Amino acid sequence: MTGSIIWKSLLTIAVVAWAVLNIIPPTDTPFEDYIDTQITAEVEEFEVLKSRAMERVESNREPSLFAALKNMMIEDSIDFQKFVPQIDGTDIKNRTKRNDVLLGELLSYSHGKVKLGLDLKGGIAFTFKVKETDLDDNVVVRQEQLSKAMEIIRKRVDSLGVAEPIIRLKGANRIEVQMPGISTKDNPDIIKTIGKPAKLEFCMVHRTARPNNTPDTPLGYVPMIEERENSRTGEVTEVPYYIKRPPAMTGEIIDQAFAAPNDFGGFRVNLRFTDEGSDTFGNVTGRIAQENQTSGTVGQMAIILDGKLYSAPTVQQAITGGGAEITGRFSQREALELANVLNNPLKVGLSVDEMYEVGPSLAEDARDASLNAFKIGAALVVLFMIIYYLSAGLIAVISVGINIVIVFGTLSSLGATVTLPGVAALVLTIGMAVDANILIFERIREELRVGKKLSTSLSAGYEKALSTIVDANVTTLITAGILIWLGTGPVKGFGVTLAIGIVASMFCALLVSRAMLEFVVNTGAVKKMMVKSFFKTTKVPFLNYRKYAFSCSWIVVLVGMSAVVANRDHIFGTDFTGGEELILKFEEKLTSQQVDKVASDNNLGEVNVVFQTTIGQGVEDLKITTQHDRGDEMLAALQTTFPDAGLDLIGKSTISASVGDEVKWSAVQSISLALVFILFYVAVRFEFGYGIGAVIATIHDILMSIGLFVLLGSLGFGSGQFSAPMVAAVLMIIGYSLNDTIVVFDRIREELTLNPSLKLEAVVNLAINCTLSRTLLTSVTTLLATTALYLWGAGVVIDFALVFIIGIFTGTFSSIFIASPVFFWYHKGERKHVEERHILPEYEWQTSSRKPSKSTN
Repeated sequence: MTGSIIWKSLLTIAVVAWAVLNIIPPTDTPFEDYIDTQITAEVEEFEVLKSRAMERVESNREPSLFAALKNMMIEDSIDFQKFVPQIDGTDIKNRTKRNDVLLGELLSYSHGKVKLGLDLKGGIAFTFKVKETDLDDNVVVRQEQLSKAMEIIRKRVDSLGVAEPIIRLKGANRIEVQMPGISTKDNPDIIKTIGKPAKLEFCMVHRTARPNNTPDTPLGYVPMIEERENSRTGEVTEVPYYIKRPPAMTGEIIDQAFAAPNDFGGFRVNLRFTDEGSDTFGNVTGRIAQENQTSGTVGQMAIILDGKLYSAPTVQQAITGGGAEITGRFSQREALELANVLNNPLKVGLSVDEMYEVGPSLAEDARDASLNAFKIGAALVVLFMIIYYLSAGLIAVISVGINIVIVFGTLSSLGATVTLPGVAALVLTIGMAVDANILIFERIREELRVGKKLSTSLSAGYEKALSTIVDANVTTLITAGILIWLGTGPVKGFGVTLAIGIVASMFCALLVSRAMLEFVVNTGAVKKMMVKSFFKTTKVPFLNYRKYAFSCSWIVVLVGMSAVVANRDHIFGTDFTGGEELILKFEEKLTSQQVDKVASDNNLGEVNVVFQTTIGQGVEDLKITTQHDRGDEMLAALQTTFPDAGLDLIGKSTISASVGDEVKWSAVQSISLALVFILFYVAVRFEFGYGIGAVIATIHDILMSIGLFVLLGSLGFGSGQFSAPMVAAVLMIIGYSLNDTIVVFDRIREELTLNPSLKLEAVVNLAINCTLSRTLLTSVTTLLATTALYLWGAGVVIDFALVFIIGIFTGTFSSIFIASPVFFWYHKGERKHVEERHILPEYEWQTSSRKPSKSTN
């Protein structure tokens, strides 16, 4: 075994081991089971404590074992450290805080590494009711206040690391928040954190009077207590003060707040002032310092947040450094959460109106059907690769499997949440991973056809495919990077998964697959490889049909765009437009597919079905989201179709869009900027004419795919409506289209070097014919998986698959009949025009005396 195979194998094993460790355990372990495995001392005492706690949970006095243990240890002054001596928490002196930290650690360890989003697993939801007294009577101003409150809540939720929440208006003065992977049972303070006003005040402290020595409150002051913790013993003492009202300054002077460690192992919150705030703070502290000299006492400045006195530091001189700090008994998490709310203060008061658990928005029956469809599609791809490529196909399948493990391991290590748009990115990266292997295999086949040995063909095939794979993946990586940079919500989630997948695909194709192929070839385990081929050498003069194909293609685009304009009032689903929400009681549970069929049969448009359970009651309700003014019709149709289901309306409200203008515009801006960067990269890496061809082909594919999706929807194939996950489907088309185009362009560049006497038209035709087998094979494998999702999937997955199927055909077509002709026309059909501007790649094999190959790739 050569050194090359050894280091590639060792690196692969190390990466896979790291990924697996990050995935295991993939699912949650119930906390009541997990905690039993961690108790290593005083086991009998803990069993008694746990039994008492479970009694509270079963009698609905506590929401969970976690909350019950937490409260009981406060009530009974129990130190949890004695039960888990293997976890060292002795540096935290305060017992209550130490118990919170230790229990929190065990709770986090009980969670699975793979987090699923609302669409795949569900989560919790709650609605905040905005205080009417804080809202303006003017409708426009009121709407702005509610929109601003939603924006601030979104920023707070994002800062907690919750991926792709749903935040929308519900009714006239309520804001609904749905969060995946979070439980209020185990995180009872999370709602308080999100809805906290974050009203920060800086107040003067009375210089001499204290509540314990001056019972009568001085005029203009109010009594308040600071809780001060002894850093050595953890004991908490109360220090009373008289605080002057109104405050000398408010949180308006804060520019940024951030958590930082203090000198005693805890955390504080540092405050950075605005320029104006710094001047104001300097003036106020300067006056206190002057009064120190005249009164002979030392003044203090109280820092108060949401009515609680956190600290009252002394002021010796004017403070002009532009910052301050809030000290207190903060853990790292508490300090981070406090900094978060200070950075995003609410201007309106919120109260919790409802709390409930929600099932997956992709309902269980639809999810199971789609999962089975994915399994069928994957099995078809595996079968095809093994039948067509034999041992090499098996190696490619193993490589793609390792690719998936690496992607999930990386996502888990980042704490990312897997959602349907993320799955879309994963499907695309799997397609690109299969494509990379096909590209390499077809290059190897070329070398074998000219009589080279298997080992030599293997090396040459990888060498020649390298630049194509790198260029194709880098252009897609540029798109992913811009989606991460500018995107929000599902757009950003798609970009993160895509970027990880691209890197993993390149690693697996260029290292993992190669190491396995080199091993079986060099050890003699495989004597022959890729002896069968369904595709023979073609000599189709594609550019002869360029005008006809180009014209017909854009006519189809025009027809599709006409369908978009004609159906403009109906093409956006409730994710974009909002709608009506029905809450129904039921005696017989319906499936989402039954509800979808009723909506389809009665032409009621898009509906979304979710089952939710009100926390503390345990009663499951059916929640149906319909388009505006369709709720009553939907209910009547369901009651008529299912009279024995006992459907009874218990609530109805208007909801706003869950995908706001910010998400829509971020998608448009990201795509536009990505096209500019791709034009620049291709122009630098290849030449400007290639960049123009790639961008026009991508725009063509986006427009055609959207137009055909809407047109087919009006004919009964798919819904023809765009929901939030469909944004990711459109982004998939961009990645697929670019990949196809770059493969053809890279071959054009190569053939220009290998065939110096051929005219430009002949070179372009030769390049397209050489890459045709790879193009068709990639399309077939991707279509196998995607068609299975379309035929046997359910819900939004069907629309998702339909858009991608359209994208596969448009991407394949455009690389031949849009991108290549645009490149040809840009250079006026002249080879000289290209060579004057061309950046040609350097290959070691260019000096070979062999004649240029014209076989397929």
